[in-house]
Amino acid sequence: MDYTCIRVYRPDHFRGVGAIQIARPEVRNALSLRTMEELVHACEEFERDSTVGCIVLHGDERAFAAGADIREMESATTVTMLERDQFARWERLRQIKKPMIAAVSGFALGGGCELAMLCDIIVASDTAQFGQPEINIGVMPGAGGTQRLTRAVGKSLAMELVLTGRMISAQRALERGLVSRVVPVEYYLDEAFALAEDIASKAPIAVRLAKESVGKAFSTPLEQGLEYERKNFYMLFSTEDQKEGMAAFLEKRAPIWKGH
Repeated sequence: MDYTCIRVYRPDHFRGVGAIQIARPEVRNALSLRTMEELVHACEEFERDSTVGCIVLHGDERAFAAGADIREMESATTVTMLERDQFARWERLRQIKKPMIAAVSGFALGGGCELAMLCDIIVASDTAQFGQPEINIGVMPGAGGTQRLTRAVGKSLAMELVLTGRMISAQRALERGLVSRVVPVEYYLDEAFALAEDIASKAPIAVRLAKESVGKAFSTPLEQGLEYERKNFYMLFSTEDQKEGMAAFLEKRAPIWKGH
């Protein structure tokens, strides 16, 4: 695919990291259908690349993504929206098995906030602002905003943000558990890349199964989640990396992962 809305690269000095930049600064990185298709394609390419262990998604300092591209939806009808099935692209992103980190600076609004929440970890700059302002244009979140935001920050704050369209700061997002860390804007990308490199340095199969297990906490009752966790834990004892990891620990050396 020829990318026109994103930039795909491997950041210098960070091993095992694949980076994708939403590159539509003229519209504050609005998420058009083309942009989402390119994001899916790039993530799926990194998924197939054995040298990439973690993916970082970012925008620029002014905006991660300020929402969906309203021009594509202004004249849409219920039928055209159903036929377009734009959320199928979001579902494909959700199926990516490698960890994804959203590095957020500036605005993460509407679809931008939903895209950040679709990732596994959010690293925010101190200028980041999060919100679901769809109510201000006569609609509501449709890519997971009412569900993931509520699970992250709780019912009351989620209701406030969704029903008023207000934004919250990076610091408040940190306090409420929406993001994992907040750093000065000049460091937020390197912070995300360093975190991604750390994750990419771990045993690949263990990382994949651990990500799946944490995800189950949001979609299953506790007993089912515990059962899923135990099965994945036991499954890892059939991997070469488990033997290597424990041997390296006992021998006081760094493990050499094979992904087997």
